[in-house]
Amino acid sequence: MTYAETLAYLYAQLPMYHRIGPAAYKADLSNTWALMDALGHPERDLRCVHVAGTNGKGSTCHLIASALQEAGYRVGLHTSPHLKDFRERFRINGMVIGEELVTQFVEIHREQFEGIGPSFFEWGVGLALWWFKQQQVDIAVIETGLGGRLDSTNVIFPEVSVITNIGWDHMDLLGHSLEAIAREKAGIIKPGVPVIVGRAEGAVAEVFTAAASTAQAPITFVDHQAPPNFPSALAGAHQEENARTAHAAFEAMRARGWSLPDAAIAHGFERVVANTGLRGRWEVLHRQPLTIADVAHNIDGMRTVLDLLKTTPHDHLHVILGMAADKDIDRVLAILPKHATYYFCKADIPRGLEATKLRDLALVHGLLGEAFGSVGAAFSAARNAAQPVDLVLVTGSVFVVAEVL
Repeated sequence: MTYAETLAYLYAQLPMYHRIGPAAYKADLSNTWALMDALGHPERDLRCVHVAGTNGKGSTCHLIASALQEAGYRVGLHTSPHLKDFRERFRINGMVIGEELVTQFVEIHREQFEGIGPSFFEWGVGLALWWFKQQQVDIAVIETGLGGRLDSTNVIFPEVSVITNIGWDHMDLLGHSLEAIAREKAGIIKPGVPVIVGRAEGAVAEVFTAAASTAQAPITFVDHQAPPNFPSALAGAHQEENARTAHAAFEAMRARGWSLPDAAIAHGFERVVANTGLRGRWEVLHRQPLTIADVAHNIDGMRTVLDLLKTTPHDHLHVILGMAADKDIDRVLAILPKHATYYFCKADIPRGLEATKLRDLALVHGLLGEAFGSVGAAFSAARNAAQPVDLVLVTGSVFVVAEVL
């Protein structure tokens, strides 16, 4: 197969959560363990950092990977979803996996894997762990896909487990209370392995404390009142929190013998975008008019975007907004600014909410704008309507942002 044919096979044959939603979610690890058997259990030979959380886990993974790279380690990084290219999910020292290796992996394992019936994400976890073992990485930074306890990545036994925060997302699969969601995320806590919790309060913190106690795992709750240890290239108070969480993970790793000089951490945070290819986090696409893309897609993520808007000088706000149909849409729409002009759209995925339906829901919340037939059309209309002193914001979905990058 060519690489294009390989991608067509993966996209067409395998259930993909980011396209069809909960129907693609496998609520147990049996498939992943079967894949590990087929691959000779690469997870057993890897040293890892495992990162879960509702928001910020992708940025935290990239910050951790960048600093480890600056410290001289050969670092694997597995994140999801991708923005433009499937291979973004698999990086070693910032470089994506080669097309020929993806094709080779699928050709070799296709027949055996089809007997297992894995999802698209489970295939990707198998590929990541296999490649990282083949390339003899010193450490792999692994982001959970959804949840933690039953996430396909939860076959690894890490050096440190990181949970960034708990918020409202994927309630249909993870639970309809923050405590229930926290219990799913706490499923990555392993016996004796240090766990870092970025932000948790009250009953949610108690969930993590109890899970860590049961596993006899030392637990650290990050102190966000302290000034940032090192600044990063990522904008916003939420990114300062992610940097503090990453730094707390480094302290736990240092205690386990990893060499992580302060200079490496500082350089890693400063060079995170260049080192890891991270995109879509308050990313400036154009200057006149100022055009920014952010992958916020739930209530907590959108609150951080609104905080950043308050500190970004502009005249009128133009928002290109598209959301997945399975998100808590009303809760997000309720907090969006009513003075903005909206350009409603649907990303080119089955999960996307039709632009006209999103427009009608937004109208109930006092948000005014037009529906467009594509993300590109909405983007062009907003850019054409905006004055040089205005701000154009693209947000609401990873997949909407992907179409403008």
